[in-house]
Amino acid sequence: MFNSEKPSLEELPSSRQLIRSTIIAFVGAVLILVGVVLPAEYGIDPIGAGRVLGLTEMGEIKSELREEAERDHQNSQSNAGWKDRVAGLFSLVIGSAHAAESGDWKDREVFTLEPGGTHELKLTMKKGAQASYRMIVEGGRVNYDLHAHAGGRAVTYEKGRGSSGSEGELVAAFDGNHGWFWRNRDSETATVTLLLKGDYSAIKR
Repeated sequence: MFNSEKPSLEELPSSRQLIRSTIIAFVGAVLILVGVVLPAEYGIDPIGAGRVLGLTEMGEIKSELREEAERDHQNSQSNAGWKDRVAGLFSLVIGSAHAAESGDWKDREVFTLEPGGTHELKLTMKKGAQASYRMIVEGGRVNYDLHAHAGGRAVTYEKGRGSSGSEGELVAAFDGNHGWFWRNRDSETATVTLLLKGDYSAIKR
């Protein structure tokens, strides 16, 4: 049977080394918590590192979506089921009519969101550039956040909850990526059609 040699006292770390290692580990954990976890999960950025790394906006969106989910849950308890079915049928009819008019649009994006599913799409635009959009939701309803971020700057243009569609004009507040984040909080699968035209150089999915 092989027996390893017992280390000598000189080879063992001293109490001072152990304390120093513990302090370094603790400081590192605090920095990760303050600089990464809090901004990314809750939008709390006390030292500004989250904004630089692009994590604060992610945390703000997550916090907003959690609040929206709670409000949606409360609303679903108070709204009768037949209202949802009527709204869904209405959006299907209107959406089909709008889709038939898509010939004059530059781009057409179509995607499906399962219950709880998410999707993101951004337009690369210069400051002051304009883009027109029409969003058609069929089969269900979605929450969305129309926003932009670049170089530590961020702006929210529009938000929607339980939406069956929207349209408007997007004017870029600064150079960067401007677009939508969708989440399906409904119990039904939703199909989203986004019609686009205007001054954008690329579409990022």
